[in-house]
Amino acid sequence: MSAPEKFTGILTPVITPFKDDLSPDPSRLLKQCKWMLSHNVGLAVFGTNSEANSLSTDEKINLMDFLVDGGIDPKRMMPGTGCCALSDSIKLTKHAVELGTGGTLMLPPFYYKGVSDDGLYANFSEIIQQVGSSDLRVYLYHIPPVSNVPLSLDLIGRLVKKYPDTIVGIKDSSGDWNNTKRMLDTGWDDFRIFVGAETFLLENMRNGGAGCISATANVNPAAIRNLFINWQSDQADKLQEELDIVRSVFQTYPMIPALKAATALYSQDPSWSIVRPPLTPLNNKQITGLSQALKLIDFTMPGINKIQKR
Repeated sequence: MSAPEKFTGILTPVITPFKDDLSPDPSRLLKQCKWMLSHNVGLAVFGTNSEANSLSTDEKINLMDFLVDGGIDPKRMMPGTGCCALSDSIKLTKHAVELGTGGTLMLPPFYYKGVSDDGLYANFSEIIQQVGSSDLRVYLYHIPPVSNVPLSLDLIGRLVKKYPDTIVGIKDSSGDWNNTKRMLDTGWDDFRIFVGAETFLLENMRNGGAGCISATANVNPAAIRNLFINWQSDQADKLQEELDIVRSVFQTYPMIPALKAATALYSQDPSWSIVRPPLTPLNNKQITGLSQALKLIDFTMPGINKIQKR
């Protein structure tokens, strides 16, 4: 097996469909992943908007296996494998590598707060050592608004220096462009920096970034990919403005239920609205408001209805 190439472009934390009994629905997830790939968007399955931390380690492993068995190229996958328990992170990461995924997106252990850089370094180092594969590619996941466990530039630099062929990138979901810019200015060799929302995509590309890993790529993949391709064109600023309009609609509502509600509406499959507790679906008033707002901006999800009905 050859070592995977580093990711660039657009990926999405693919929303996870659930059945009425709240168990994962692998068949619908497979269809959703195929729709993403039809728009040339990579698959950051088990990210935040995948409800990853509402899924068990075994559920994630079973879903990864189902996707690969269903024909998904594992090199297009960047599954989230960072857990609170070190043993879970090792188990998930090792399985992802064995499947041949293009990389893993790795949260820090996020339950204990105020932990030191030394403790976080030990966590990532132990995972790398115990997985023990030259094929492992880790993309760190910095999302302090949710995890409350930030990854400092000193920590990232220390990991990159020790594991230059393994720690190859990061998703910065801080929501702070200045933080992303500091990462971009560090000069780490071919370190792939992804922003956590397409809001910052154009600036990221103009400053040497690798792309974005965005929640709303679940529903607006083609347009986000279009900006990535055309970021140097005369239309780039306009394309960014159009993306921001769509994003602003979804940010009016709780993001995960809103993404699922839109998918349910445009695929004509009400089951997509199901979320796992403690999340709750949008209520009827919210669904109506979201639907009307999307109609006002002529929003579409081309092909979603067709692929979900196969």
